[in-house]
Amino acid sequence: MNTRNQRFDKSPMHQEYSRILTAAVINLQFRQLLLTNPAKAIDSGYGGETFALAREEKKRVAEIRATSLADFASQLSQVLDYGQMAAAGD
Repeated sequence: MNTRNQRFDKSPMHQEYSRILTAAVINLQFRQLLLTNPAKAIDSGYGGETFALAREEKKRVAEIRATSLADFASQLSQVLDYGQMAAAGD
């Protein structure tokens, strides 16, 4: 992995996406809500914790349509890649 990717891997956005996926892995109810209504899942948070996403990030996550957590994670990775490119000015 190059230095640039290592920097992004520790970005706040990456950490929030990891928190979302972790909540979905450990809680069936949150996972189902994430798959059926990602915007509501993000707004609701999990375990009393909220997810700190900027408006544009939340919008992109809310547009994900997936039938499985693996599919959601794949699409979320694409959202993360897009956000990183935009932040880097690529």
